[in-house]
Order: sequence, then structure tokens, then C-alpha cells
Amino acid sequence: MVETRKILAQVDPVWSQIRDEGLKAVANEPLLGGLVHACVLHHDSLEKALAYRIAQKLASAEMSEQLLREIADEAYITDPLLGQKARADIMAVYERDPACHRFIQPLLYFKGFQAIQAYRVAHWLFETGRRDLSYFIQMRVSEQFGIDIHPAAVVGQGIMIDHAHSIVIGETAVVGDNVSMLHSVTLGGTGKEDDDRHPKIGDGVLIGAGAKVLGNIQVGNCSRIAAGSVVLDDVPPCKTVAGVPAKIVGEAGCDQPAITMDQLLSGSAGPETDPS
Repeated sequence: MVETRKILAQVDPVWSQIRDEGLKAVANEPLLGGLVHACVLHHDSLEKALAYRIAQKLASAEMSEQLLREIADEAYITDPLLGQKARADIMAVYERDPACHRFIQPLLYFKGFQAIQAYRVAHWLFETGRRDLSYFIQMRVSEQFGIDIHPAAVVGQGIMIDHAHSIVIGETAVVGDNVSMLHSVTLGGTGKEDDDRHPKIGDGVLIGAGAKVLGNIQVGNCSRIAAGSVVLDDVPPCKTVAGVPAKIVGEAGCDQPAITMDQLLSGSAGPETDPS
């Protein structure tokens, strides 16, 4: 077992770092020993730890923790990309969220990260034809985390959802890689259409708190959507939009707004621009 862990540490630096942080956390706060051992130190891979954590958070009288853990384990074994995306998400949170100082924090404490990983299992179930089970997980994620992501939605990797309250991502929405969004974001439809009706968010997009992006529209790569905006039309790449309804107010201001997390409009719109 010791030799196996050494090999894992060599090939999986993210998991190795999480384990090291777990040992330090237990030493610093023994009262958290049970939690850290159960969620981290008892497992030999990030995938196993994620399956345990997802099952622990979503279990209810309607479905046991053991059944949910078996489902998640199957998903991670069948689709190795799920673990790869989880690692990218951890790095995204660590690099972009100033409140995240260790790799272990998203796994243990951040509901945005936990909800995205549970969605990924639900999406795997949806894609493999087990749709009622995927809807069950969607329901439990909504109930537990206050985040509603349809299992048919397509979400890339390197996703950071800060604060992660009241997030809605609709059935035909597509979210690219390295996207950052804050609380109360909606990627929704505009009515009762039942076809392709949700936004397509490009790579590297930053979506501010409370923004609503509605309809089958394109939001170009590396664009910014200001907090509280209502976006009803396509957004070109590398632009900043703001207001209700949202208008282009300037350039995005940098190559990767989702990484810099710069939400100030002054640098792109100029002091004379009225975003409303």
C-alpha cells in the first residue's frame, strides 16, 4: 500500500497535494480528523474520494449513500475524463478564488465544486441512457447545493463557480472550458420552446453575479458579462457587455477574463460610458 501511494504521488500531483494537506489539517485541527480521514486519507485516488464525497452529500432516505457511491465509482472507472475534469476544476478554483488557499478546500468545503462534480456524474448517466437516475441526481444537487444544472447540459473543464448559490444551467446550454461565474447566474431559455433554446458560452468567459443569459445565443470566447446584466443577443469574442438589456460597453480588457476575474468596467468601457 505504501509503495502504491508513492507511485500515485508521482503520477498525480493534485491528489498528492490534497493528501499532504489532509495530513496537515488533521495535525492542526484534530476535531476534523474524522472528516478528513473519511473524505481524503481513506482513499487511494481523487476519483474514489470524489465518489465518496458526492454520495455523502446527496444521500437521502430515497437512495442510500452506498448506492450513490457505487454509481459514482462506476462513472469514474468508465470515463477517466471525469477525473481529469475534476482536477482542472480544482486548479481553476485554487487559481481564481482568493478564498481558496489549498487544493483540499474545494473537495471538502466548496459547494460549487461539489455540485459540478455531481453534475458530471449525472451527465454521464444521461449520456449512457440512465436518464431517470440522472434526473434524481439533478434533483438532489438542487436540494442540497441550491444549484440546478440539467444533466443534458454540456459543461467543459476548468470551471469555477464562486459562492455558487442559485445557479441555473438549462438543458441545451453549452459551457466551454475555463469559464468563471458567480452566484445567481442563469443560463436559461426565453419561453416554452422545447428545442435548442439555451445559451452557448465560449471558452474563458467571465459571467458576473446575477447575470441572466437567455435564449439560444452565442457568447464569444474570452468575453465578460457584467454583474446583473440580462443578455438576449450574441456577444462577440473579447468584448464586455453590461446592462438590461446588455449592450457592448468595451473590450474584455485582457486575454483571459475568466482567469483574472477582473469585473471592473472602467478599464474597458471608459468613464464616459453608461452601461445601462
